Amino acid sequence: MRFLIDADLPRSTNETVRHFGHEVADVRDVGLRSAKDDIIARYAQSHQLCIITGDSDFADIRNYPPKQYAGIVVLDLPRTANSAYINQLLKDFLSQTDLVKSLYGKLAMVEPGRVRIREA
Repeated sequence: MRFLIDADLPRSTNETVRHFGHEVADVRDVGLRSAKDDIIARYAQSHQLCIITGDSDFADIRNYPPKQYAGIVVLDLPRTANSAYINQLLKDFLSQTDLVKSLYGKLAMVEPGRVRIREA
């Protein structure tokens, strides 16, 4: 899989994703550090990248219909989440290989011990 990491996640997230054998682009490295969500979404679409973010706005399927994307992964993070927490949550998610392989056209809402998938 090919992922686009949103700026609201720590840089160490890139290495966590690479550890599972995936390609990673980071919005901060492609000139989108402070870009609005719709710009990031268009970039992900045009480059066939699955978005990984902590921004719950991407969970709004009216604005970001999952079928139009290579996938959207929204991490449900408490305000106090540090990089270790975020990376562990992401590791737990990425270790579900079959689920990750089936992300194309879907929204995955990831929280500790649970992943909810939306296709609409």
